[in-house]
Amino acid sequence: MPLQFGVFDHIEPVPNQSLSQVYEERLDQVEKFDKHGFYAYHLAEHHTPAVHSLAPSQNVFLAAAAQRTSRIHLCPTVYVLPLHHPLRLIEEICMLDHLSNGRLEIGVGRGGVMEAYFWGSDPDAEGNYAKYLETLEIIKLGLAGRNLTYSGKYYSFDDLPMRLEPSQSPYPPMWYMRNVETAAQQGMNSIIVGTLEGFEPNVRRYRQLWQKHQGPDFKTRDGDEPKIGLVAHLVLAETDEEAAKLASPAWDNYIWNLTTPRRLEAEKRGLTQYTSGPTGGIDRPDGLPDREADASFSQGRSKSKLINQQSVESQISGINKQSTGFRVIAGSPETINKYMDTYVETGANYFLCAFHFGNMEASVAEQSIDLFSKKVMPRFI
Repeated sequence: MPLQFGVFDHIEPVPNQSLSQVYEERLDQVEKFDKHGFYAYHLAEHHTPAVHSLAPSQNVFLAAAAQRTSRIHLCPTVYVLPLHHPLRLIEEICMLDHLSNGRLEIGVGRGGVMEAYFWGSDPDAEGNYAKYLETLEIIKLGLAGRNLTYSGKYYSFDDLPMRLEPSQSPYPPMWYMRNVETAAQQGMNSIIVGTLEGFEPNVRRYRQLWQKHQGPDFKTRDGDEPKIGLVAHLVLAETDEEAAKLASPAWDNYIWNLTTPRRLEAEKRGLTQYTSGPTGGIDRPDGLPDREADASFSQGRSKSKLINQQSVESQISGINKQSTGFRVIAGSPETINKYMDTYVETGANYFLCAFHFGNMEASVAEQSIDLFSKKVMPRFI
């Protein structure tokens, strides 16, 4: 299977730009992605007091994108399920799948307990996870059936007619982010954040677990090879030096947007349970699979195939030492092609580009999009 390319986006505020201008520039970019043959546009969900997402309702933005594109798949990545009423989400999924002529794909996740607290949802890690599981089960049942009957801890429905149905049967393809084991068990495509060195064992882990849980053919229910990809923030310019210069301030602002406002709001309210502790305030439910592959999946790796991480993945000195897991790759098309040559060696079949982040102006992102589309993508598709 040739390598396919997607785009991962948050849509952050840009200084001195109105919300209308931010949306219009992003929609222009989605048109470019459609023209250049990107497989999917993945849009994250985050809510106030976070500031790194100006599209908290992904469906609203993607409905607009659906009317300006014809080929690219549109994928909320992820719907934070504990924050959604399942019936409302079922109906909106059906609407968006038809508005896009069957191009919708669905990313799902449980989100963070801090965001759940601010939104009046269950801030307990176990309760939040239980609500995620229940909502996911209801969504699958409601999308696939003509009537919905369900009795659970959070929701109950008695033979409720499902007046809408999705364009894709029984429902659009699904994605899970950050944990390949959960994705494989559930028959979902997988997205990972981190380094190439940590990604390669997870590709092997995903394939083995998929065959264990879904069957030996390594196919989805639609007959496609399931996708596994890594997110990388990309800045391209004619030289490595110019790319690094453009990337550095945008990356600093991105990290601040991603990590600081929610923490400051929690500290102001004395919510130390979300800002301290051995996991940095990130509480995970018991029994979940580890996000990282263990040593058994690293056996047989060819270290000679892995390029020097310091020269490419840490192109901007010190910038990748943050704990977010995301990485920025800055360089000329030649440098990015070297990175992609190594990426292909991991065995992955999907790659997610994040072109516009932090306080970056649209012209910088569009330069990266054009250079990547013309001088990198053609070598790998």
